Amino acid sequence: MPQTGYIYVPAPSGKHLEIGLDAGLWGWRTSALDRADSRQIIRNLVQGDFLVFGHRGPNSRVAPGGWADAALQRVIVAQITRPLFEATNYVWPGDTYPERIGFDVLSEEENVTGPSLGADAMEALRLSANKQGTAVVFQGSGTLVNLAAEPLSTQDGSGLGDVSHDGDTSAVAQVLVRREQQKLRRALIGARATLTCAFCGRTLPSRLIRAAHIKRRSEASRQERLNLNNVLPACLMGCDELFEHGYIYVGADGTVAASPHSSATSDLRRIADGIAGRTVSDFAHRADFFRWHRERTAGISA
Repeated sequence: MPQTGYIYVPAPSGKHLEIGLDAGLWGWRTSALDRADSRQIIRNLVQGDFLVFGHRGPNSRVAPGGWADAALQRVIVAQITRPLFEATNYVWPGDTYPERIGFDVLSEEENVTGPSLGADAMEALRLSANKQGTAVVFQGSGTLVNLAAEPLSTQDGSGLGDVSHDGDTSAVAQVLVRREQQKLRRALIGARATLTCAFCGRTLPSRLIRAAHIKRRSEASRQERLNLNNVLPACLMGCDELFEHGYIYVGADGTVAASPHSSATSDLRRIADGIAGRTVSDFAHRADFFRWHRERTAGISA
């Protein structure tokens, strides 16, 4: 069963939080982990376990359960990629924070209320706030299910599907990533009923358009994942999959081209050639991402 570590980051440490999120790292002073069993608690977290960062909450010097109905301005959910280790290079200003943990950000939320995150999670974050930001660890990921299932807004339907299998870290992570993708889709497509595919130029109902990453999410930095220049509308009539697997790409001049991979079958090549030659809009803002896709996915070095 996965574990979830809860870490509270106070308001004055907001800059440190941003640096840590971009670097995929969080660190503590040795003196902070020398207290009680704080170091061993964090050492028990392994690759694949979850972290929940809470930021800018109310006064933590309240009775147990006092945060049950409180609100946090930010909540970040991450998955551990590197368990506790030591390093002395400067990542944050002012100190090395040498005892560190590596992670991949899965989801970022704003204005999260206690009922959304769950009373146990809010209590864990309150305790962390009173322990110099060291982690408070619970078994399982049930509180993340509560957060993942929350609708993004009253217009966004009823959440992102079933995440009831608490022992499956990949299932919870996938749902949280889908939540991130839903936010990008909302930013790209909004409430429009129709949208034009960037590749084939067909105007289709928006339900047939995907907000597709140009540079794969798995290889993009946090900032690149959230950059709308790394997202474009790709239709589900074929263009999304053709681009995803590198059968088509966008050349240095901004036009769609068929890659050598599309010659796997004659029918595939015919489909790819049928899209080739179109110019992608807003190419200049996306040129660096298209170059990454061209070289790493389509295998075109020029």
